[in-house]
Amino acid sequence: MCRFTRLTNAFSKKFENHMQMVALYTVWYNYVKQHKSLKWLSPAMASGLSKTLWSMTDMAEMIDTTLPKPGKRGPYKQAA
Repeated sequence: MCRFTRLTNAFSKKFENHMQMVALYTVWYNYVKQHKSLKWLSPAMASGLSKTLWSMTDMAEMIDTTLPKPGKRGPYKQAA
């Protein structure tokens, strides 16, 4: 993973961003990616954790449901 090296544009400057990206990669690797060695199953399907192969849309929907909904914005203050 190029996020672990500083020589690329994918380097994380904040540790929190790095942790979140590693978590996303882990979910993708275990639930979305099909592995040839597992006869085109994901590791989660092979171990019985999931019955279906997830898509990137499923991952995005799962993230959207866990995020807090934005509140109403306050009035616009014009700069002087």
